[in-house]
Amino acid sequence: MSDKKVSILKAFKTIIWPRRNLVLIGLLLIVISKAASFVAPLSLKYLMDDIIPQKDIHFLKILIGVVIAAILVQAITSFLLTKILSVQAQYMISELRAQVQKKILSLPIRFFDNTKSGELVSRIMSDVEGVRNLIGTGLVQLVGGSLTAIVSLILLLRISPGMTLFALIPLAIFAVIALKAFKIIRPIFRNRGKINAEVTGRLTETLGGIRVIKGFNAELQEHKIFEKGVLKLFENVKKSLTATAIMTSSSTFLLGVATTGIMGLGGYKIMIDELTIGEFLTFTFLLGLMVAPIVQMSNIGSQLTEALAGLDRTEELMNMTAEADIENRNIILDKIKGDVVFDNVSFSYEEEKEVIKDVSFEVPSGSVTALVGSSGSGKSTIAGLAASFLTPQKGTITIDGIDLSNIELTSYRKYLGVVLQDDFLFEGSIKENILFPRPDATEEELQNAIKAAYVDEFTNRFEDGLDTLIGERGIKLSGGQRQRIAIARAVLANPKILVLDEATSNLDTESEGLIQKSLAELTKGRTTFVIAHRLSTIRKADQILVIENGEIAEQGNHDMLIAKEGRYYNLFTYQARI
Repeated sequence: MSDKKVSILKAFKTIIWPRRNLVLIGLLLIVISKAASFVAPLSLKYLMDDIIPQKDIHFLKILIGVVIAAILVQAITSFLLTKILSVQAQYMISELRAQVQKKILSLPIRFFDNTKSGELVSRIMSDVEGVRNLIGTGLVQLVGGSLTAIVSLILLLRISPGMTLFALIPLAIFAVIALKAFKIIRPIFRNRGKINAEVTGRLTETLGGIRVIKGFNAELQEHKIFEKGVLKLFENVKKSLTATAIMTSSSTFLLGVATTGIMGLGGYKIMIDELTIGEFLTFTFLLGLMVAPIVQMSNIGSQLTEALAGLDRTEELMNMTAEADIENRNIILDKIKGDVVFDNVSFSYEEEKEVIKDVSFEVPSGSVTALVGSSGSGKSTIAGLAASFLTPQKGTITIDGIDLSNIELTSYRKYLGVVLQDDFLFEGSIKENILFPRPDATEEELQNAIKAAYVDEFTNRFEDGLDTLIGERGIKLSGGQRQRIAIARAVLANPKILVLDEATSNLDTESEGLIQKSLAELTKGRTTFVIAHRLSTIRKADQILVIENGEIAEQGNHDMLIAKEGRYYNLFTYQARI
């Protein structure tokens, strides 16, 4: 079965069939509308051949009344179709967007490391747009148009089989051209979604990094990259427009040929009394009714092709394995003590390039383990593995003796807290950001978190206090202020396992002093992983792991490692001299 058929069947099962009642109402309305559209052309025969020659005013009035009623029925059904199906189509788009966003959020961290956020925005917002044509007026017009064409064809054959067959020859040629054009257009539409996502992704990055762009005077460079992207998009659109233009021009030419032929044939048949003027006019109008939906179908076909291309890309995302669906993750934690053990753990981002090699260590419940080492040594990878953001390729990580790769992630992460080096704050108020992990926290719990992280030390100076809006990513705050909000957020979450990645890196000396106090409170009774460049901040850690080239070079507490006079001693004395 072809890819196209799979998509159409999938679309029917997942989108059309669940809404079959609405679609049936739509189809009923279109049947009524199309039946009403035959009244005017069929009445022409009676008008020209019976009523006018006999000068029958009474029947003329009845005929006009019937035609007006038919036009009114068409108007009402057209309104109801738009009201019912178009509104439902827009609701379906919003539903699909929500489903795609939910699916994306469920994917592993590694997926996000390899995909631009702007590209994902495009896939959530744009790829599902065309689907409205599957449930909206597009599908109904396709079915309604087909019905109209079939009924018209039957009526035309009754009037004049010869003229009908003559008209069908150019229509058949047009149908062949249209089918070939659709085969060309579908991959173009599919590729358009991909290009659009790339361009949107770069644009999102550009706007997010505007300070870096202006700082390096790189506006022109970014403009050229974006211009190149939109030109690529234009080339794609141009290809689809060319295919559409071929269909449109061929339909104009072939229908023109058909119309001219019918004029000649019809005129000749009237002259030899094989056809009346009324029958000829009726034939002409019915031909128009048959041809219009066929031409219209080329346009609807483009819309449906675009919808299916968008569905293909959406389906790719929906078929990806969510974190929760990874095999064997079926153990649900009711409570945890917090004993963490790494046993011969290895991990690589790329094949055959291990970032962590056979790392083994134990972190007893409630203890603090510090990870130190040069940049790129593997500290953050170890923290990412402990936080379940990454899964080891070899070895095991256990929590209270249970293999972390078998634990259902949401049940583990509710006991987890993270404070990252470049901690992400959401646009909104300071209060909203602190309440993020527990929106239903009490005022007392909120105030305790604020005091523990010394957030009130700066919010008291703000006019709006905790309700101060911080801008996108907290741009209106200093690095130290952002870090303290992130720590308050972690305090409020009240985790059993805590990962602090360079939690004091953005702080001035005064802020660092305050933060050290709050971190001492935060780590009490919690299993804590601390990554720090400033070795002065980890002197009280229960154990320090010196990581070099993805391996543990040294292990022990501060005093033991200083006495050893090895790598840690060199790092510590070097920093002390600075």
